[in-house]
Amino acid sequence: MHLPPTDKKKLLARLKRAEGQLAAVRRMVEEDAGCVDSLTQISAVRGALARAGDIILRNHIDTCVAGAIQSGDPVERDARIDELMGAFARFSGRR
Repeated sequence: MHLPPTDKKKLLARLKRAEGQLAAVRRMVEEDAGCVDSLTQISAVRGALARAGDIILRNHIDTCVAGAIQSGDPVERDARIDELMGAFARFSGRR
């Protein structure tokens, strides 16, 4: 994965945020925090990871998929599009 420096900085910030939120969930479980509060924090972790995934997915489309399309090679293009569709399915939780 080759991210532009600004996207890499954003991605690392999102991942650090998710790590912090996940650590908070662990502490909440250890301290017997309320269920609703724990679920709210888990939702925040999911959101942070989803936004991190968005950055990676966009980069993949901008680089790998666009490059395969521009190459003019129909086999490479179809392979990258199939790969992208699989990534979408996994990322959206459908697989």
